[in-house]
Amino acid sequence: MKGILLAKWKTFIRGPWTFLIFTGMSIVFALLIGGSGNVNSIQVPIYAEDETMQSGFVAEKLKEVEAFSFNWMDKEDMENRIANGKAELGLILESDSFQIIIGVESPNIEMLESTVQGIYVEKIQQEKLLASEDGENVVREWKNNKPVFELKRESFRNDDTFVYDQTFQSLFGFTLFFVIYTIAYNVLPILTEKKEGIWDRVILSPVRKWEMYVANLIYSFLTGYFQIMIIFLVFRFGFGVDFNGNFLLALVMLIPYVFAIVSLAILITAIVKNVAQFNAAIPIVSVSSAMIGGAYWPLEIVESEFMLALAKINPITYGMEVLNGIAVYGYSMSELLLPVSILLLMGVLMMGIGIHLMERRHI
Repeated sequence: MKGILLAKWKTFIRGPWTFLIFTGMSIVFALLIGGSGNVNSIQVPIYAEDETMQSGFVAEKLKEVEAFSFNWMDKEDMENRIANGKAELGLILESDSFQIIIGVESPNIEMLESTVQGIYVEKIQQEKLLASEDGENVVREWKNNKPVFELKRESFRNDDTFVYDQTFQSLFGFTLFFVIYTIAYNVLPILTEKKEGIWDRVILSPVRKWEMYVANLIYSFLTGYFQIMIIFLVFRFGFGVDFNGNFLLALVMLIPYVFAIVSLAILITAIVKNVAQFNAAIPIVSVSSAMIGGAYWPLEIVESEFMLALAKINPITYGMEVLNGIAVYGYSMSELLLPVSILLLMGVLMMGIGIHLMERRHI
């Protein structure tokens, strides 16, 4: 098995063009459609009934905050954006208090609350210092008084609300889409080698058949996973996409997806009869899976019950759910367990059926 893996890697080093092309296409399409974006800057609609606050102390301090980008608008527009999932948070400013309008629960709520609260504390401190001639009295009054402002939270989230991030949608969608081609064309040699009788000759050596399968599958898995790692690393360190602080978790949780795609490629290889049929089947399967699974657009905007039912048996659906759960919604491990388990189940079933069909047909 080690010899087969070594031979595969030598072949890869001599001709990595397929790998490089699909990796490059993933990055280019994600940049063109999603943009590198400033995903570190979270868009927050903001409203104040008193228009003078737009040029006041709090507004000026908010401009200095790098983690958030505050966009002034009227209250109705802000509420509509949050209700429609175009913004996950909203902020209403008052003279001595503020309200956070919550569209979706995420770690950004606490960060926004802490940021704005700190600005209000600084504002009140300055006002008291300006109004008093005795600094010690100000400090004593500050310690003894009750809180001078209150925080209110309101939620606009319901079961139909979702958060749409164009950068993440394009990055995740095209990464999961193009890796199908990379993995599939690394599984294809199983079909060609069997057709050419190479496997029959290798079996006469001490190498066992299961070792040949495992070596090919490990190689296909590693090349696909390596492609995803490169793409994510480029966006993480090249364009500042921080994956909501869960970069390593995103990489780890994609292992079941890569396994499922390897299994899907094995199943397709077992069904087709020759390379021409394989070349015709892969684009059909990959493009349709990307469309149905939410790689090109969010499934939340799809209204067809039939299409949504098909999405339930699509690995891309659960791959996107895992990545969006990590980077957009901040899901816990327990919430990610369901899509990960489904991907593992899909992988085991497709792998078992594919290898069984291969052996039964003697291809």
